[in-house]
Amino acid sequence: MTDTVPTAAATTVASDPTLAFVFPGQGSQSLGMLAGLAADDAGIAETFAEASDGAGVDLWALSQQGPEEDLDRTEFTQPALLAAGVAVWRLWNARGGVRPARLAGHSLGEYTALVASGALSLTEAARLVRLRGQLMQAAAPAGTGGMAAVLGAEEALVVEVCEAVSTASAVVVPANFNSPGQVVIGGHAGAVDAALVMLAERGVRKAVKLAVSVPSHTPLMREAADRLAAAMDGIAWSAPSLPVVQNVDAQVHENIDAIRDALVRQLYLPVQWTGCVQALAAAGATRIAECGPGKVLTGLAKRIDKALDARALGTPVDFAGALAEWK
Repeated sequence: MTDTVPTAAATTVASDPTLAFVFPGQGSQSLGMLAGLAADDAGIAETFAEASDGAGVDLWALSQQGPEEDLDRTEFTQPALLAAGVAVWRLWNARGGVRPARLAGHSLGEYTALVASGALSLTEAARLVRLRGQLMQAAAPAGTGGMAAVLGAEEALVVEVCEAVSTASAVVVPANFNSPGQVVIGGHAGAVDAALVMLAERGVRKAVKLAVSVPSHTPLMREAADRLAAAMDGIAWSAPSLPVVQNVDAQVHENIDAIRDALVRQLYLPVQWTGCVQALAAAGATRIAECGPGKVLTGLAKRIDKALDARALGTPVDFAGALAEWK
């Protein structure tokens, strides 16, 4: 099954400025994801097969049968979620869904958005994101790093505390600005713990350590980012047919070098997700479709801007509802 987006015919389809699609990142995976949609459309499994060719692993079997600990391994999670997002995107287009005017993706989801835009092929992207996961894990061996979600705190306070507890050898920084009142911090495990203690002393009542060993979007990923940049040289890139708002600065980049640079910097700088959703809204989006499994980004969008009509597309009922109502 071929992606409809990069074709000449697809680029002539009018986009609806009120609709934007967003693609989830790690944490949205689950065993059996998209099974309901796949039962009605063979294209879902076909898309996973295409991604599997690039990743070198049977992503559909892994996502449906596990084992779960393998699906949760960063190097496999990333291509599996990439395949899932592209599969739902293709299904939306195949069913005659309204074409969005802009795309964005959270962390790994940014690669999915770029595949949907036609900037790179699914096979190449699957190979690249599996490597990305491997490089990330190698850059921070188990026990080195940590992450935690800080809830209900002002962003300025989180930044201040991270700067206060960081040292030359133990760094903690904001990694994801997910929504007002939800900031994920990450870095060296000890520095993350120290930041949580200070935040509690400063009146922050809720913080949750995350069950991840890779401190994404922190300076610990700088070496991995450099190696990822080198790997990108061997990939064929095309101009996107739809604008993609990128994580590192909540901006749309049209030049391929700028797109690649933003992807590389995204690995060691914070995800500006609040800014990304605000940029989509500022460009005219009133409707946000979460294209992939889960509803994480749907919830964040509603917290960022209560006026947005945000919906997930990962189940047959949700997909059919959006397809029928969004015309």
